Amino acid sequence: MKKFSLFSTSSVLTLALAATAIAPMAWAYDEAPMLAEMVEAGSLPPVDERLPANPTVINAVQPGQYGGVWARAYRGPGDRWGPTKLMEERVVKYAPDADGNVTMMPGYIESYEVSDDAKSFTFTLLEGLKWSDGHPVTTEDVEFWYNDIFLNTAIVPSIDPTFAPGGVPMALDVIDERTFKVSFEQPYVYFLTILAKDSTGEPSLDRPSFLFPKHYLSQFNDKYASEEDLAAAAEKYGVEKWSDLWGSKGPVTSWWENTDLPVITAWQIETPAPGDVVTMVRNPYYWAVDQEGQQLPYIDRIEHRLFEASDAFNLMIVQGQIGMQARYVNSNDFTFLKENEGKGGYSVGTWINASTWSFVPNYNMEDEVLRGLFENRDFRHAMQIALDRETINELGFSGLGEGRSASPISGSPYFDAELETHWADYDPDMANELLDGVGLTERDGGGFRLRSDGKRLQVVVEAYQDYASPILEIATEFYADVGIELLPRIIDRTQWDDNRDNNNFVMQYTPFDRLSVVAADPRNMMGSDGWANQYYIWYSTGGENGIEPPADHPIRDIWAAWDKASVAGNQDDADAAMNDLIATFVNEGFVIGMVGEEKAPLVVKDGFMNVRADLVMDDVTRGIGLGQTQQMWIKQD
Repeated sequence: MKKFSLFSTSSVLTLALAATAIAPMAWAYDEAPMLAEMVEAGSLPPVDERLPANPTVINAVQPGQYGGVWARAYRGPGDRWGPTKLMEERVVKYAPDADGNVTMMPGYIESYEVSDDAKSFTFTLLEGLKWSDGHPVTTEDVEFWYNDIFLNTAIVPSIDPTFAPGGVPMALDVIDERTFKVSFEQPYVYFLTILAKDSTGEPSLDRPSFLFPKHYLSQFNDKYASEEDLAAAAEKYGVEKWSDLWGSKGPVTSWWENTDLPVITAWQIETPAPGDVVTMVRNPYYWAVDQEGQQLPYIDRIEHRLFEASDAFNLMIVQGQIGMQARYVNSNDFTFLKENEGKGGYSVGTWINASTWSFVPNYNMEDEVLRGLFENRDFRHAMQIALDRETINELGFSGLGEGRSASPISGSPYFDAELETHWADYDPDMANELLDGVGLTERDGGGFRLRSDGKRLQVVVEAYQDYASPILEIATEFYADVGIELLPRIIDRTQWDDNRDNNNFVMQYTPFDRLSVVAADPRNMMGSDGWANQYYIWYSTGGENGIEPPADHPIRDIWAAWDKASVAGNQDDADAAMNDLIATFVNEGFVIGMVGEEKAPLVVKDGFMNVRADLVMDDVTRGIGLGQTQQMWIKQD
């Protein structure tokens, strides 16, 4: 397994980066022909007026050509995060170095500084930075984000603990038109790490750090608009109340839906979802150039075509209809895709998946009997060791992964070999003993165990990937061998998300990710948006909402570890607490990890350039976005 360095966890390098500013460049900037035509027609200012005074430089693998349409596929309106990860921006962001290791680089800022005590972080925006509509980006947008959105409980009902270490939200001081300081009452050594992953969080889809376009969004904000105007806007966009306009699914703040929303990303929406074809077009005011002074991105448009079944997607690939894509390229189809490379005019590369395909039970499910079983550690142990992970890997993943727990991947600074194999060995005899030991001794005529209420022990598992069916069938057989009836359900992604959001599921099949730089987003392990979301809501709202866990529940130890890590005075103490958090999560076996660290295949059409191999694929590093899509290009005839 390829090792990778995570520089963001080094306090020495973090401080070195903090003192780094982008050196002025003396270039005659170049631009895409489609933009040059607009300049010639008088509908767009010249490129040197659109770019910042000193634009950020993204070193392309090879300086490229302008033009072309990047052809992709998507699964419907709910498939919004895949396209989003192609173009997200942060004040600091993860990027690969020359060796493919994960590093951190500045985004749309000129410089940033971290205080010696790691309590304050000062950022200076690029001079001349502009939104996609040409409006200047200033600290007025930062103040708008902080005062009118971040602290507005109508939009953000509760502030996530990752932005309020010690229970106290971050504070903002605006210094001048381009410079602002964010501070905390205690040290926060993980703050830049978190910014590079999740930015400043909701309520938007692309989530630019600290920035919301005040000149546009103030009309939808209760600090500026009247009740009548807000009610009219809610009616116009088809939502119940004005605050529903905001969020990753909000029709106003979701770039995926709103063609009028100003952005700072390399592309913006042109033809929004839903539709058979969703199109993104280049942002003429994008603030980065390559090493030769060419304004990025190289590619004019990104086109997403709708598909429903994996067979249809594979047909698109072998017919040469996909430019470059990793999302929905299934490792179980690796051999088939390799065999058809010549026919489709593409090649199959691989990245390294920083996730473990897992069963994620819902510890807040409504079924009290089944919930009680999952809360029993011996029952969880039995559910883990009843699975033959090696067989699942061979038959379901073409042997491209390894049987493992849901734990940090090798190469992560938090990797632990013992945790990786915790409860991962196949032992049906012990599983049967454990199940008998928790009182599940009675069986029905089909050989399945009976619950305490006399019902058959059934576990419904939901997946949104139709290619998951063979994997679920294999798991069904293993669980049947120990008297548990697994009932797989393949459902639409939108419904899958809604079930999770509304606490309406028993168990879901999904890649449990964020296993590279765990400190960048520990919330998966803390229960958020997954295995114990109602517990996490209780924790994050200070008990105002959600469900309170029992006083002796191990999730409280996980939260306590994060509370300690988030206010630690130095990196070593923070990492020690983070390792305690991880160890508790893995040792308790809350999530049933199966196969991980598999080679993640990606399809690259001939002539699609600057796609690097063997990078880390993780939600933390923002998926394919780690490959810096702005510098990818398509050979033109």
